[in-house]
Amino acid sequence: MMNRVAVVTGAAGGMGRAIVLQLAGQGCDIVAIDISGTGLAALEKALSALPVSPAFLPLVCDLTDPAAIAGAFERIDETFGGLDILVNNAGTCFMSDFPGIPAEEFEKQMAVNFGSAFHCSQQAVRRMLTRKGVKKIVNISSNGAYNFDVFDPPHYRASKAAMDTLTKDLARRYAREKIAVNSIAPAMTETPLFDVLTVDVLEKAIAAMPHGHAMRPEEVAAWVGFLVSPAGDIASGNVIILNQGRDVR
Repeated sequence: MMNRVAVVTGAAGGMGRAIVLQLAGQGCDIVAIDISGTGLAALEKALSALPVSPAFLPLVCDLTDPAAIAGAFERIDETFGGLDILVNNAGTCFMSDFPGIPAEEFEKQMAVNFGSAFHCSQQAVRRMLTRKGVKKIVNISSNGAYNFDVFDPPHYRASKAAMDTLTKDLARRYAREKIAVNSIAPAMTETPLFDVLTVDVLEKAIAAMPHGHAMRPEEVAAWVGFLVSPAGDIASGNVIILNQGRDVR
């Protein structure tokens, strides 16, 4: 039996790396897409140290460029003949605040967070229609799309909310084709995005977490692992909010 093929975007970052290691540990072959060739090389080294190293295809790609995305998926076809899992993890947070957000920053925020997920999902669904079993798309959203007490700027919130609407649309649209689509919306998680925050903002945000600390990428990656496992076959169209119970009202 052939391994399932999992594509992870933003694979070289903190969250992406944890997701790749999780899926590799579950026996998936890995396609890692990122703009950083250096980061992908480090990820390949980490995968080679695993007890069972998966087949690995690193792809340097600008995920704000739909043509580049199409080319990357053609490479996936050439190497693996298709894919079974897509994790739209690529994302960033630009910190200009309303109303002083430059137009170019707004466009880039939407392109990185939402546009990349939209265009990768387009490419993935075309290929998933010919694959057997239940195929999986997992979108990494954000608690910031729902919690308006936290610091997130409005263009970041909008990009993640758009991703969650895409999740629900694709889940409904392709239910009978056995493509399960879910979003995971974590709160404060230890990733390189911490670097865009001031010390005061970061300390205040962590202090608001009920457990007294930010969540770890490995914890979020475990939820991705659950959704792409057979146990997740019957879950689709959900936005799963992970925040240690912080925002229960």
